[in-house]
Amino acid sequence: GKCGSLEVARHIFDKMPKRNVFSWSVMIAAYSQNGHCRDGLELFQQMQLEGVTPDRITFISILSGCSHAGLLDDG
Repeated sequence: GKCGSLEVARHIFDKMPKRNVFSWSVMIAAYSQNGHCRDGLELFQQMQLEGVTPDRITFISILSGCSHAGLLDDG
């Protein structure tokens, strides 16, 4: 995600056999840092549906991305 290739990062994320709060948060942060807040929000919702409890890093990533995109009410 940090190198700018969100598609590759998402492909690797989707192929992971087990994802924890760290892997979810990193992918959400990658979307947020690259101006894809809505994708980050969708992933955040999926994370919750899969029963993974977000941590403070997850929330910071969502809020940061949404504030830059003008979507703070969504976050």
